[in-house]
Amino acid sequence: MRIGTQFTGALGAGQTRRWFTHSWPADWHVIWHMMPVTPVIGAPEVEWEVEVERASTTHVTYWLTVRNLTSTPVNFEGRYAVLN
Repeated sequence: MRIGTQFTGALGAGQTRRWFTHSWPADWHVIWHMMPVTPVIGAPEVEWEVEVERASTTHVTYWLTVRNLTSTPVNFEGRYAVLN
């Protein structure tokens, strides 16, 4: 298994933004997870959606939409795990 942080992001209070990461091998099974690094106690901080573009016969692009669920700015890491 390969794991890592692909990018870091920042969101203002209630903000939603979209990131993309390209040229991932199409035969990899990649899982995405957004991990807040700004502590906010008592409730979830972020939610995310992953969309996939088949950019070529051998590569994909991931489109990652992340939403800040809090009333304060949040920083986070865009983490991945390759399961195969």
